[in-house]
Amino acid sequence: MEVALILLFVFFAIGVGFTVEYYRRLDKVKATCEKAKAAFDYIILSFSRELKRVAEGVETVAYKAEIASAKSNEAMSKVEALGGKMKALENKVGKGLEDWNNLLARLEDLEKQLRDVAASHKELATKVYLIEEKGKQTSALPEIGIETAIPIRRERALAHLTETELAVLEMLAAEGPKTAPEIKEKIKLSREHTARLMKKLYEEGYLERDSSKIPFKYRVKKEMENLLKKTKTEPV
Repeated sequence: MEVALILLFVFFAIGVGFTVEYYRRLDKVKATCEKAKAAFDYIILSFSRELKRVAEGVETVAYKAEIASAKSNEAMSKVEALGGKMKALENKVGKGLEDWNNLLARLEDLEKQLRDVAASHKELATKVYLIEEKGKQTSALPEIGIETAIPIRRERALAHLTETELAVLEMLAAEGPKTAPEIKEKIKLSREHTARLMKKLYEEGYLERDSSKIPFKYRVKKEMENLLKKTKTEPV
């Protein structure tokens, strides 16, 4: 029992660490996005100002070309120079857009990694629960000289579940896989309440589901089914 509690504490600490790291990285990503957005806005504003200035310069050069044909060659040179500046500015904006797209790709990768961490944490919590249950069963084994072991009571094994959740698990263990609408008819709850209930039991590791067709079919995991059958036969 003490080993199970120590393992539970260790895994809980790991889970807390993952959660803190998740929010720390999320804050860092948000700050990076804000900086990137500010830089991108500055590039666009600079481009707009420079473009306006260049356009005004082009208009001035064109006017001078019309009234002074002798200076037309010089005016054309200036126009070409301004065109080169405009092209250079367009290249800068294109580079800024490329950097922005690369940043978005990196953010998507980081988001995926964070989702993987959250999934690992959830799987770890399920394993901790199973280890705790095994520890309770081990602590309940009879010692030498004791004829009858103290049974693990149903309330201790499944204490954190509600009566409705227990009823759903027992029904699925006894009757086999069912869809959410079928379960709704059995437990007499609303569609929304039933959907939330099944989602919770699935995410906490009590159920498996067949998502090959809609509506999904839910079934009790083998370990939980054995626990339910065992606790159901024990005296209260």
